Amino acid sequence: MPQRILLSLIALLIPISGQALELPSLGGGSDLPDGEYIIVSGGPASREWEVLRTERAQHDRWWGNFVRAARLRMEQIRKEKGADAQITWLVFKPAYVHRSKEDGVDRIPQVISVRDKETVNCKLIWFDETSQLIRYLNQGGHGVDRSRTKIAGFDYFGHSNKYCFTFDYSGEISGASKVFLHVDDLPQINRGLFVRGAKVQSWGCHTGEAFSQAWRRSTGVKMRGAIGKTDYSECWRQTMPVISTPGGRWTY
Repeated sequence: MPQRILLSLIALLIPISGQALELPSLGGGSDLPDGEYIIVSGGPASREWEVLRTERAQHDRWWGNFVRAARLRMEQIRKEKGADAQITWLVFKPAYVHRSKEDGVDRIPQVISVRDKETVNCKLIWFDETSQLIRYLNQGGHGVDRSRTKIAGFDYFGHSNKYCFTFDYSGEISGASKVFLHVDDLPQINRGLFVRGAKVQSWGCHTGEAFSQAWRRSTGVKMRGAIGKTDYSECWRQTMPVISTPGGRWTY
């Protein structure tokens, strides 16, 4: 099949002005169901392309936006569910390899160091194709048998628009993505994978405008997503991403 190229109209990750909007509730330990918690991190944009934008419009001046936010979420799950919580972190590796070359710093060991933190202690799986992510959701692998282990939570941290998760946004091509999970791909995800009450959230831009609804139609599970743009600039302060668009909100 010819490789698809998606021209992505991605929301800008701009600093928040004024009061931040309400963060999604993560629930207490008693609200989080048992099962596997899957965290997905897309990759940062290439500086090669982003420096051509105005400073205010640039994405990912810091390479680790989607790594730090994922770490915060995994630490929350570990704290609430305890040492026995099953947490799996899927990371789009090519973007971090490319960014390492640009930055002159190997980012791969830095990602691995998050996996090994006592407060995280997750299983790290690298992926470089959307099919690998879908296969893991459907079948498991790496010691997980999906017929025995259902999914209790799913969080996505990365670039997105209303129709897709864009794992390599502005990587090889400025303002575009070659590796993505589109609403047309969602029927490939099997029904029955998630436990009742599973916590599913996209922390990317615009997911709640179409993708969330398509996800529910395909999987039968609600996905919380943003109407508007999301902002990761305060994650270094141990703060989860927030909505930066005036009048924006979280929805299903």
